[in-house]
Amino acid sequence: MVDEIIQARWQTRILVIGESCKDVFCYTGCARLAPEAPVPVVVPQETVTNYGMAMNVQRNIIALGQKCAIVTNPNWEEVTKTRYIYKNTNQMFIRVDKNDDKVGPCSVGDIKLNDYEIVVISDYCKGFLTIDDINFIAKQHPCVFLDTKKKLGDWCAPVEFIKINNYEYERTIDSLPESVKDKLIVTLGSKGCQYRNKVYGVKSVDIKDVSGAGDTFLSGLVVKYLDTKDIEQSLIYANECATAVVQKKGVSTV
Repeated sequence: MVDEIIQARWQTRILVIGESCKDVFCYTGCARLAPEAPVPVVVPQETVTNYGMAMNVQRNIIALGQKCAIVTNPNWEEVTKTRYIYKNTNQMFIRVDKNDDKVGPCSVGDIKLNDYEIVVISDYCKGFLTIDDINFIAKQHPCVFLDTKKKLGDWCAPVEFIKINNYEYERTIDSLPESVKDKLIVTLGSKGCQYRNKVYGVKSVDIKDVSGAGDTFLSGLVVKYLDTKDIEQSLIYANECATAVVQKKGVSTV
């Protein structure tokens, strides 16, 4: 029995579907303003590169001890988010995105969804997945977690759980169909998260960077749910994971 549990743990039980990018953090110095315009003159000192978006979800799931497969855009290295950050204070000057309009569509019909216990859709709304694609995936698999930037509708009713942040929730609340309300997990930043009108709080910590925290929350949620099938335990664990990474600079794993 023990051998069977160990073997199951190290099978690839989770699949992530979504677009990915390369996250670049350029940490700089800044000694003065430019003479020709009221903007800082930055001097690059250190550059850190990470997997971003859906691949950040995948690497967090792996960091939490589960093998995880991914279906993502093959040109992910060409899709970049470059942040210029003052190293002394971690204050971001500007973010420059490149090629996020060049993400091609996903062929969802070719994915062997039933090879996995949980399917995670990390939809950054860059053209990789349509609402029809997401609806198709959710109808084909019994346990789908969705994190999307799209405005919610009846099309996502077959999804098991839908994770969105508070800003996205406020944007869609006026047109939110009854079919999805009980599926919503709304992240509230430093206040934790909310599910079915219950708020799951978090301890107060020194926040250094929230980049990628939503991905980490989703990863913790999925990993704990895979082990327990208990959504309350999973929400508490997801909060703990997100709280850990916001105390680090850049996009971090747990």
